[in-house]
Amino acid sequence: MPGGLTSGNARGGRWRGWVAWGGAAAWGAYALMRWTDGDRVPGFGIFAAPVLAVTPYVAATAPIPIVAALVLRRPRAAVAAGLVAAGLLAAVVPRAVPGGEPAAHGPELRVLTANLMFGQGSPARIVDLVKRTDADVLSLQELTPEAVTRYENAGLAKLLPYKVTDTRWGAAGSGLYSKYPLRALPPLPKTQMAMPSAEFTLPGGRRVQITAVHPVPPINAESLGDWKRDLGELPSGNTFSSASAGTGSASAASLNGVTRVLAGDFNATLDHATLRRLIGRGYADAADRAGEGLVPTWGLGQPRPPLTIDHVLLDRRCAVRAVKIYDLPGSDHRALFARLQLP
Repeated sequence: MPGGLTSGNARGGRWRGWVAWGGAAAWGAYALMRWTDGDRVPGFGIFAAPVLAVTPYVAATAPIPIVAALVLRRPRAAVAAGLVAAGLLAAVVPRAVPGGEPAAHGPELRVLTANLMFGQGSPARIVDLVKRTDADVLSLQELTPEAVTRYENAGLAKLLPYKVTDTRWGAAGSGLYSKYPLRALPPLPKTQMAMPSAEFTLPGGRRVQITAVHPVPPINAESLGDWKRDLGELPSGNTFSSASAGTGSASAASLNGVTRVLAGDFNATLDHATLRRLIGRGYADAADRAGEGLVPTWGLGQPRPPLTIDHVLLDRRCAVRAVKIYDLPGSDHRALFARLQLP
């Protein structure tokens, strides 16, 4: 009998150890995937890209293996799980904390972006948001030819009379509307979806280039490659001349160059290394800077976790003065507004 009790206790101890360390290992594997840029690993990205999109939710559940290990009296496993939780929270929490603004004293730029879900987003709501935000420029994705007529008949063309559009049926079209005359820029090569770019000049002479961003979602092997290529084709953020760059003055540089902005549905979150690599080429994420980087922009009211995949990326020398996210009836996305100040 005593031998049987000892054997049972040993089996119970092993079972508790497996559970405690298994939980730490499961969350640890996810953290490793996040911190090793899993969506860029050849052969693994097709699995990692969709899974990494839910990193904030995984981080929110990170206390589970800690509590489990403590309940099961496995303190070392609890410590390991705590380190994993710290790593996940370090990746996510800064998006909810505003800060890191550079000194910027140039003109303001108001950018509004919205994915229209096959052109079904409410025209009245789009016009209302343009009025409410006093937007200088509007980026629209999933813009169909028929939708252009509906939005312009609703009053969009009166508020933003200049446009550069590449309308297509389904989800592939995009367009830009502006208060100021737009000069269409050469289209980006080889992108699957329309991503038109244009340049305009603000009062006072400051030039801005903006691209309506909408790569394909990375949901299979083929689209993963297209998604990476499309985001990789986007221009870098700092466009000042080499002569001005040598002066070491950001303000002088920006006066001699162009301020670039990317706005749209990136089909990527800040947990995707592919997007972070783009941001590393001279950009900052407006919502991240404003402490609104965890507010979901897609999938609300759907049987899936809402995600933050719509972004305004600005030249990192710009400051973010405000970010707001608005519901958009008729679309599965929300509209994103950013008020920026140029350097």
